[in-house]
Amino acid sequence: MRKLGIDPRTKLFMIFAISLIVMVNASNPLQLGIRILVTIIPIILMMLEGKFAAAIRFAVLYAVALLLQIFFLSSESSGMISALITGYCGIVAQFMPAMITAWYAIRTTKINDFMSAMQKMHVPDSVSISLAVVMRFFPTIKEEYGYINDAMRMRGIAMGGGKVSKMVEYRLIPVMFSCVNIGEELSAAAVTRGLGAPIKRTSACELRLTAMDYITMAVFVLLTAAFFAAKYIG
Repeated sequence: MRKLGIDPRTKLFMIFAISLIVMVNASNPLQLGIRILVTIIPIILMMLEGKFAAAIRFAVLYAVALLLQIFFLSSESSGMISALITGYCGIVAQFMPAMITAWYAIRTTKINDFMSAMQKMHVPDSVSISLAVVMRFFPTIKEEYGYINDAMRMRGIAMGGGKVSKMVEYRLIPVMFSCVNIGEELSAAAVTRGLGAPIKRTSACELRLTAMDYITMAVFVLLTAAFFAAKYIG
């Protein structure tokens, strides 16, 4: 049961709208304000879903990059350090809204809900299955790396003892084998569940757009329209 009742289709719409916004440079205060607002919304949704630690990390990272870019960096800044900070802050401030929204959508959406939403949107199985595997793959890899890290610590091995070759041997090679095994397990699970079968699959998840979904999509439509109006009309 989703805590907020936000449909996966609404989350995909949020990602699409924010992706359009971040692809265009914010050249005036109104556009910058809209970009900040579309960053705050998924952070608030994360908190409402109980993802407080992630929400705080994203908020701090984005706020620091934004403040540095607005108040401490200018066209007159020079030097290698200033160039690196400028590049870092520009990338974070530009693309962090889309990253935050994608993280929120992935971590708060169950695979069953996602597949049901894709089916209702008449998305081809080749696309929906690939996206579902990606959503499940990276969190699993993160867990596997944590297990490998714990095993190395139990054996008294920390980051390969400072040697790159040992780092590759002790950390990356086990992760690569885990990736292969996880890929095979996900493929077997997909076949077992009948994904890709020629018949139409049924789903136990009944997804319906609620008032919260319509309000969220309306807000993002208005913000996207205002952003491009301020860019090309204002």
